[in-house]
Formats: sequence, structure tokens, C-alpha cells
Amino acid sequence: MSDRTVVRVRDVMKGKYDIVDGMTTVKDALSKMHHTETKCLIIDKRHDDDEYGIVLLSDIAKQVLAKDRSPERTNVYEVMSKPVISVDPEMDIRYCARMFEKFGLSRAPVIDNRKLVGIVSFTDMVLHGIQ
Repeated sequence: MSDRTVVRVRDVMKGKYDIVDGMTTVKDALSKMHHTETKCLIIDKRHDDDEYGIVLLSDIAKQVLAKDRSPERTNVYEVMSKPVISVDPEMDIRYCARMFEKFGLSRAPVIDNRKLVGIVSFTDMVLHGIQ
């Protein structure tokens, strides 16, 4: 048996995040963004049977800025990823890090009972999870 303390995603995740409607323009979404440290926007579900979406700031750079698209005329649904790969708040961060590596993720929403409760990233796991 190991003496290692299990660090869970809920212990390292950020509980504050920005959530927007898919019809919001990229410009409006960025101007309303309060939690830039998460480096992403969560796109809200349209109804209970829908799924969350995500837009990373790097997605906006690649799909709007680099392609010279107008942020005033581009809606976030046009550049989002949906459905998102999400993480359970009870997951051990070792498994979360393995999942991120396997699927090429840098951050993911934390979902508990189909409700968004936070965002977790490699940075959160490394800076706050290694003891």
C-alpha cells in the first residue's frame, strides 16, 4: 500500500469561469471575460439535453485572428469545440493528467451531475497538485 495522498481534481480546479451563450460574438464574449486566467470560455447548454462547448483563447487566435475574420461578426459557436471532454471532480489528478496527454487537452471543464462546477488545466494540476 502507498502512503500517497490522493489529490483530486476538485482540490486543484478553478471554481470561477466565464460562460456565454453560443450566439455571443467573439468580441462581446472577450469583453465580458472576467477570468482570463482560465484561458477559455464555456459555451452554455441550450437546454437540459444539450452539452457544454468550449472555446480556448488559442482557438480564437487560430480561427478568428489568423484567418482575419471579424470578431464582431463571428459567433462563438462557430469556433467552439462541442461536446467537450469533461472531468469528474473526484478524479485523481494523475489520471486526469494522463487523459489530457492521451487526448491532447490543455484544460477541461469539471462536470458534476451534468452541471459545470469548474475548469482544470495542466497548470492547476502541476502547481497545486504536486506535494
